[in-house]
Amino acid sequence: MNKDKLKPMLFSTIKHYSGKQLTSDIISGIIVAIIALPLSIALALASGVGPEEGIYTAIVAGFIISFLGGSRVQIAGPTAAFATIVAGIVATKGMEGLMLATIIAGILLILMGLFRLGGLIKFIPYTITTGFTAGIAVTILIGQFKDFFGLTYPAGTVTIETIDKLKAFASNLKTFNPFALLVGAISLAILIVWPKVSEKIPGSLIAVIAGILIVRFGKLNVNTIGDLYTINNSLPHFHTLSFNFSDIRAVASDGFTIAILAAIESLLSCVVADSMINSHHRSNMELIAQGCGNIGSAFFGGIPATGAIARTAANIKNGGRTPVAGIVHSVVLILVLIVLMPYATLIPMPTIAAILFMVAYNMCQWRTFVHLCKTAPKSDIIVLVTTFILTVVFDLVIAIEIGMALAIILFMKRMSEESSIKSWKYYDPDEDPDGMDLKPIPKQVRVYEIYGPMFFGDSEQIAAMDFKEFTKVIILRMRGVPAIDATAMHHLEQFHARCRENGITLVFSHVNEQPWRTMEKDGFIEMVGKENFRPHIDDAIAWATKLCEK
Repeated sequence: MNKDKLKPMLFSTIKHYSGKQLTSDIISGIIVAIIALPLSIALALASGVGPEEGIYTAIVAGFIISFLGGSRVQIAGPTAAFATIVAGIVATKGMEGLMLATIIAGILLILMGLFRLGGLIKFIPYTITTGFTAGIAVTILIGQFKDFFGLTYPAGTVTIETIDKLKAFASNLKTFNPFALLVGAISLAILIVWPKVSEKIPGSLIAVIAGILIVRFGKLNVNTIGDLYTINNSLPHFHTLSFNFSDIRAVASDGFTIAILAAIESLLSCVVADSMINSHHRSNMELIAQGCGNIGSAFFGGIPATGAIARTAANIKNGGRTPVAGIVHSVVLILVLIVLMPYATLIPMPTIAAILFMVAYNMCQWRTFVHLCKTAPKSDIIVLVTTFILTVVFDLVIAIEIGMALAIILFMKRMSEESSIKSWKYYDPDEDPDGMDLKPIPKQVRVYEIYGPMFFGDSEQIAAMDFKEFTKVIILRMRGVPAIDATAMHHLEQFHARCRENGITLVFSHVNEQPWRTMEKDGFIEMVGKENFRPHIDDAIAWATKLCEK
């Protein structure tokens, strides 16, 4: 099976579908929908939108991504990774801005899939994904302090950035509600303990039920979703969008960030799922599906969506093995929206905060973070910590941009440290008996051995090569050079011109495939003379000796 072909996995798996598998997919889809319900509501609220927007996202994006996706078992919907980004966009640019940014992200994802860029995601360093994931977890955690402790903020309080949220929390501690803390603590305890009791029924559902009962029958003065939001249980309907070029410019960077994050998280989820079911996903088809799902979600009142690792793993554990399970999950959520959504008004806000605390804990990867800080090279630790701090203090857009730039610069520095140009040792056999095994070459021949890729970060070493007045031939041994770039070619051309001015012939030994193609395209081989490119160092020395005798 070609894992990279642009064909939805549903169309491949349906050929050999059975009644037994249909039963397993339906059961799994129902269970995953139950898991997705409280999570979708909680993540929507953390994103600064109403609870129904989270359900709309799971329904529309979840259906489209399962139908068109390149994975057998991927479950899509709102995820914690987008919460802070979405909240920032909604606060500064409104729902229209979020809708436009999500559509831009969807178009970018489709283009990434069509141009078969699914494999390029692997070039985003693990330290960056770990850093911003941990940073997002911290921002989600801080964002829930208000509801967990039952604080009340004065009208007009700015809580867009994480630092703003911390300042507002510290300034309004006097409004602390002990009943809210009690409900939140009980809900959090249930979320921690319940998985040890049962893995079939999600702990978040039990926490929601317990929170509602405690507040309802205890008559506690605790804010519920209904106190802060108007609940709408109508089906998602199509939204039109009017925009101009200035609107696109305003949200273009947000759309790019959403696209990159959606690609990273969805493909990471696919890789994890593949290892659990011994399968292979189609990365480019998955990107196209993610793009279509996000566009669909935006037009039907949802928020950005991507593959959800926890819900995908739950799907696998409950027997889901085809995209039918994801489709069933979306259909079940439609029924839940119509029948049960009005009861969401009863869910206490501290319970929502507790659910998001657990989401933040599960996504923070603190053990991985600590392990990297202890074992990774210094350059990787710098990228990891910088990305984490920038995500928390500023936002994900800045974190990814600076993190990637820093990773590239440090990578170039590390590679330049591995690249070197060394001159061969010259010796007198009468004075240095230990050098008897070295190759004999004429005095007029100088040999330089180049190690490592030659690119703009270290190509100035070429310009630093020197020669004597009596030198007639310089041999560049390039067996250790896997690649060369335009800057290195420029330095080689300059060095060749300097050699020619001094009557020195340049000879190359063992030029590998990529450097050869680059030199040939540049016209450098013709400039130097094809006869001066030799396949082996012995051949190059013999040719240099012959040139010296002329």
